[in-house]
Amino acid sequence: MRHNKKFNHLGRKKAHRDALLANMTIALIMRKRIFTTLAKAKALRVYAEPLINRSKEDSMANRRLVFSYLQNKEAVTELFREVAQKVAERNGGYTRILKTGNRLGDNAKMCFIELVDYNENMLKSASDAKKAGRTRRSRRKAAAPAAEAPAATEAPAAE
Repeated sequence: MRHNKKFNHLGRKKAHRDALLANMTIALIMRKRIFTTLAKAKALRVYAEPLINRSKEDSMANRRLVFSYLQNKEAVTELFREVAQKVAERNGGYTRILKTGNRLGDNAKMCFIELVDYNENMLKSASDAKKAGRTRRSRRKAAAPAAEAPAATEAPAAE
């Protein structure tokens, strides 16, 4: 019976699953965005977010604990230096899953999983949407008289 065994086993034994999730977490930390299946991305989120949360407090105990999961010095260093500074004020939800459709070969659901604070395009578009909401009409009105005013002042100066 499978009572109280709620996480996705991903069709692998425990050692293989742990190695897969550790390698995917290393890739996510180093590249900030990876392309994978939806099931693996959801399993990765459950695996990686507690490690990212640990990195917010830089202590030797936390570094050793994260290293015991990842077994990669470069990824641990990147996590505690770069990623921890970006997510310092965030209380959770360090990753974002963006669905991209189905894979051609086997019709598996595919997606991007990325670190939230590293997507420059979404950060820019969110700030642009806030700014461009009300000021669009006023810019047009301000631009039209401003274009006419210098032309009027330049004509008498040329004489």
